[in-house]
This record gives sequence, structure tokens and C-alpha cells, in this order.
Amino acid sequence: MSLYKHVADKEDVLAGMADRVAEQFEHPASELDWQSAIRASSIAAHEILQRHPWAASLMESTLKPGPARLAYLDAVIGVLRAAGFSIVDVAHAFGALDSHLYGFVMQVASWPFDADEVPGIAAEMLSELPVERYPNLFEMGTMVATREGGMPLDFTFGLDLLLDGLERRLTGVKPG
Repeated sequence: MSLYKHVADKEDVLAGMADRVAEQFEHPASELDWQSAIRASSIAAHEILQRHPWAASLMESTLKPGPARLAYLDAVIGVLRAAGFSIVDVAHAFGALDSHLYGFVMQVASWPFDADEVPGIAAEMLSELPVERYPNLFEMGTMVATREGGMPLDFTFGLDLLLDGLERRLTGVKPG
């Protein structure tokens, strides 16, 4: 109970825990081009959240972000604004980047198995999957079951797609 002499309530305790994780986030480097800065910062944040998977949902659900989280958010917004994005596009970009970062971490953390178990689980599922009814799923499942390392889990794949799309938006290049 003496804890509540220092913090107002449970929400403050949880916000403080989230901010301790956010203190470890690398702010995007302003001396780099915007894509390199956001990419490096996002990869670093992803690595930290992998070490603290409980923090992703906490950070996304708190209404009381602490000073470390606010400083990180402000730095990301600053890099995007300095690159020339409108504030509306910054809001969209920020939402997409955050969704990928936190969503990726939360999805993997929610799996009821470890990543190294994926090939065996895929092989077991394939044994019960009618190939004629689900040919595309069967093809991908076969790749996962027989591929060394199983399912390709690459945070940077989606991150690079987002950054490339944002670059096209910034330069006015229409896709395909």
C-alpha cells in the first residue's frame, strides 16, 4: 500500500512500467534521411518490444504516456514533418508504422507455441487439410512445414513496404 504514496493509482503504475520500456527506444536520428532514421528506430523498438512483449499492449492501451514515450513520439513526428509530410499524412504514417510495430509484436507474443514449433504444427495441420479445397493454403503450409526455420517472420519486410509506400506518397509517385 505504500506504493500509492508515490503514484495515484494502478494506471500510474502501469504507465510508469510502459515508460521504462519506452526509455530504451532509439529516437530516429535527425542526421539520417527520413527512411533510414525511421527504419533504424522502428527496428530498435521492435527488438526492445520482443524482449518485453507485455509492454506492447500496455503502451497502446494507456491514456497516460510518460515523458519517454512522449519524447519518442515527438521525435518520430518531427522526422516525418522535416521530410516534408503534411501533418495529416504524418498522422496516417504514424498510425501505420505503430500498427505494424505493435501488431507484429502482439501477434507473435499471442501464439500458443514457440516460433521453432511452427514447422511441426504446419505439418500436422497439412495432414488434415484437403489440398483440393485449399490449394493456396496447402502450398504455403508446405513451404512453412519444410522450410528450415519455419514461417518467415521478418518485421522488416512489412516495415520496408510501409516506408516505400510513404516515399511514393511523399514524392507523388502513383503505384503501378
